[in-house]
Amino acid sequence: MRGVAALVGLLVALGAGYAVYQKALPQGSLAQAPPQEQIDVVGVRAELLSIGQAQRHYLLSHGTYGTLDALVQDGLLTGGVTRRGYSFSVVLEGSRAFTATAAPSEPGKAGWPTLVIDETLQVSHR
Repeated sequence: MRGVAALVGLLVALGAGYAVYQKALPQGSLAQAPPQEQIDVVGVRAELLSIGQAQRHYLLSHGTYGTLDALVQDGLLTGGVTRRGYSFSVVLEGSRAFTATAAPSEPGKAGWPTLVIDETLQVSHR
């Protein structure tokens, strides 16, 4: 049952991420980026939204936000700290706030955007 709920949450997060991305797509920088960059950034945004949803579930279960390892251990998140050539990290402020950051980690992705999400579930560029 938990697995089904996690899968449904992931699908909702991916759909919401795509919709938000389409509305927030700037007319300049990323809109004119190479196709591979656009694809990877959309994927990274979806990953951040999944982390945000997992944090909400973790907060409800544990009364505080969790590290990436804790989210994986609870079955709320899959994958490691590096995906799509980006490194993911989380800074926690107990039950008050979290900030998850996805920064390019591969040399070929230097200059690509760093993305951030917080407890508001709004993905932004840094």
